[in-house]
Amino acid sequence: MPWKVSGVVEKRRQFVEQRLSQEWTMSELCARHGISRQAGYSTLARYQGDGWEGLGEHSRAPRCHPSQTSRELEQQIVELRHEHMRWGPRKLKAVLERQQPDETWPAASTMGELLRREGLVIARKKRRRIDPYTAPFAAAAAPNRVWCGDFKGWSRTRDGERIDPLTISDACTRYLLRCQAVEKTDTLRVQAIFEAAFREYGMPEAIRTDNGAPFASRAIAGLSRLAVGWMKLGIRPERIQPAHPEQNGRHERMHLDPCSKRP
Repeated sequence: MPWKVSGVVEKRRQFVEQRLSQEWTMSELCARHGISRQAGYSTLARYQGDGWEGLGEHSRAPRCHPSQTSRELEQQIVELRHEHMRWGPRKLKAVLERQQPDETWPAASTMGELLRREGLVIARKKRRRIDPYTAPFAAAAAPNRVWCGDFKGWSRTRDGERIDPLTISDACTRYLLRCQAVEKTDTLRVQAIFEAAFREYGMPEAIRTDNGAPFASRAIAGLSRLAVGWMKLGIRPERIQPAHPEQNGRHERMHLDPCSKRP
């Protein structure tokens, strides 16, 4: 039975003092303190070896680790890192294994921890993410109530020119309002295409897009210049959650049709 946690050092001291007085036998003294004879003899041995200081708490961490990386290997890793500051742990491990295949090198995670310990890792700045859109989506219960917009994804024409098709559809009828290639996916070009659609079909109550530029930005509430312009016209910009294209599923499904008809 070990010592109780509360005041263990003081209790060990009392145990040794009472044992040195020779008024009790070891069995009686251990029973009096509620410990086993093994714990009693161990406490006495610590006092005889290190004095009163030996009765304090000792670290339970192992004194040596069988799989610990040697200092020589650590020095080689650090030196190679100094020569190539842009190489990460996996690159360092691959190069060292190629140069010295007979040596057992630590894992890439161990190398990364070594580099951090040596101050050779610069923490990346956290990117400021776009504020999520938390308002509920408007129901597409009638035509011209909710529009959906997105870039289909760039591709090349037969003459090798890159195009970025901007598509706009009505969420209720799934009617394709616009499918127009733009030279650059910036605010001015996209805004001009939407304004042309407004003049032809009228203005919707809401426009649902993803979180890419120019539909969203890292400004307050994730609003971009394009979204602010829609709000001035009385249109509510809606944004789906990142990595959830199913929230704009009608429009994403429409993108498959032009691909399936491509010769």
